[in-house]
Amino acid sequence: MNGPQEDVTSQLNKMAAYEWTPRRRDYEMERKKYGLSLQQCTSHPLAPGKQMAADEKKATPAKAASKSISAASDPLASFDPLSGGVDPLGSVLDPLSLAAASSNDLDKDLEVSRNDGMDDSFEPWSAKKANILSKYTTSEKLSITTSFLSAEDKEKVIVRSQTTTTVSDKVKNRLEQLDDFEEGSVKEMLDLSQQEYVRRIDELNQALETAWENDQRVKSLKIAIQCAKVLADVSVIQFYPSKFVLITDILDTFGRLVYQRIRQKATYHPPGALKPVTLPVTFTPDMVPDTAKETCRNWFFKIASIRELIPRFYVEAAIMKCYNYLTQGEYQAALSRLALMTRGMGNPLVATYARCYLCRVGVLVAPEVKNHLDYCFTDFGTTYKQFDEESVQNTLALQHVETVKYLNLYGPALDWILQCMAHRTTERVLDGVLDRCELNCKSGLVLNAVMSSFRPEFVSARAVQFCELIKECEEAGFPKFELYKTLGMNVVLSDPPMDCRLALLNDVWKIVMKLKNPAEYILCAEVWVEFPVKHFGVRPFMNFGMLMV
Repeated sequence: MNGPQEDVTSQLNKMAAYEWTPRRRDYEMERKKYGLSLQQCTSHPLAPGKQMAADEKKATPAKAASKSISAASDPLASFDPLSGGVDPLGSVLDPLSLAAASSNDLDKDLEVSRNDGMDDSFEPWSAKKANILSKYTTSEKLSITTSFLSAEDKEKVIVRSQTTTTVSDKVKNRLEQLDDFEEGSVKEMLDLSQQEYVRRIDELNQALETAWENDQRVKSLKIAIQCAKVLADVSVIQFYPSKFVLITDILDTFGRLVYQRIRQKATYHPPGALKPVTLPVTFTPDMVPDTAKETCRNWFFKIASIRELIPRFYVEAAIMKCYNYLTQGEYQAALSRLALMTRGMGNPLVATYARCYLCRVGVLVAPEVKNHLDYCFTDFGTTYKQFDEESVQNTLALQHVETVKYLNLYGPALDWILQCMAHRTTERVLDGVLDRCELNCKSGLVLNAVMSSFRPEFVSARAVQFCELIKECEEAGFPKFELYKTLGMNVVLSDPPMDCRLALLNDVWKIVMKLKNPAEYILCAEVWVEFPVKHFGVRPFMNFGMLMV
């Protein structure tokens, strides 16, 4: 029993007495020798259709011919689940891929929100969309003009894509397709319910992405133009804000696809590198190769050739970010130029939402540029006078829309324009806004948007001035108790000047006491009840409470 144990013990003692020396290794040399070369991947390599498209592009004419011959000789070859056919499991993304895609999109949005100069005080457009879509609905029948799903349009695209052989033929083909579109190869779909209309818009969005994946750039541009043309239609005016949200989502998709397409072509050689790499997240125009710049200019030239004002404005605004590839100082001039273009839009509602979209784009691409915001608000004040003109009143009478409901349609666009103006600005901007309100539009809708957009300390310092403006503003369009409620929220959040607090309270409360509707009285009084408690103590508040009772 003890013999084997003694042998093991002696062996362990010998191993403990042995002098161990570490092996010398060069980890950097081993990494270079055994490591694999890495390449940046801009899209998922296993996404549906990616591998098939890559194989088709790499295939030579001889291979393509042999492939067609083998397919003709064996009709069942295309159904081989292990061949290059369509994978039945690849047509639908698994839940994990969908979750990863959504998280990646969220990360990109967060990254953009961090880098675009905005902070938590700025409410993004994505937070406003759901409220707009739920608020502005209709039971009227809608219509949409489209050609992308018609058999005639599909036949044209297929035939012409097969007959193009040279570069000149391809350019000629694209111009002919655009001419056919502008000459009326579209059809109008009438008597659509709101749900059917939204579904058709979703189909447009899907068709745009499908056409882009199939390298049909002209068709994608045609869909974007058609969508922009829809925004000129005010036949169902109470649905216009929701229509604006749906259509501009498609235009945003188009702008993103164009920007990513140019980015994929914009490879450059960094100092000391042997192989070209894609552009980094932050790049300068001098890093962009000439081929990518030429592609970018061609997109702007194509859009500049659109004859109608509204689609030309919207599509150019959608690809505004592409100016990053050309120059660094173009945003201010381009945004101001597009802001002046909206003066050519005859309908004031259409023009106001066009300015809203321009401000949306400006916040994303150049948040530090403010000139176009001043143009947008000033022009809105000018067009406000058109609300009483015969053309607008005839439209409202024809659609049986009251003036109050019509003015409320401007709310989302006006709120966004003023929010962009008020973000990280000075009190001088607010003074200029108030001067223009007194001059052009003494509207409760505008005053409420101003008080809701600017910082509470700016509004509270001018509480007496706002109180006078509320007294003078028009009754139509926005109830005054809502204005006093908004003013009260500002003076509670930030203290007004001490010498005007009592006079302000007396002026406001005299008007609040005259409110006959109990709901309006409670909504306004619950905001202002905090003001005397905060500034005048308990005893004056007891008398104030007796007045409330």
